[in-house]
Amino acid sequence: MSNEDVVDELYSGPKADLRPIHDRVMEMVEVLGEFEIAPKKTYLSLRRKRQFAMVGPATKTRVEVGLNMKGIEPTERLILLPPGGMCNYKVNLTDPEQVDAELIAWMRTAYDSAG
Repeated sequence: MSNEDVVDELYSGPKADLRPIHDRVMEMVEVLGEFEIAPKKTYLSLRRKRQFAMVGPATKTRVEVGLNMKGIEPTERLILLPPGGMCNYKVNLTDPEQVDAELIAWMRTAYDSAG
């Protein structure tokens, strides 16, 4: 199954309206440089030497971007996750407009620390 097939499956049915958010995130992450996409059952893992981010539908109304980075002060938007999980932080997105310079800066930090 191709990455595109996986994405089509992730954003099918009631989650179809979230696809533009996912596409915008992926468009922005492409500018960071080379990385590999490891499709999982419920999300895409974005990897360099190790995972720096994950993107996937969390609910019918929200895409979740998980980020692996250290030393960043959490904010209302950048949610610190409990230790031991797949990612250190997450950002919830409900609109493509939320894929902005702030999110891209966090993704750049995670990207740079993974490679």
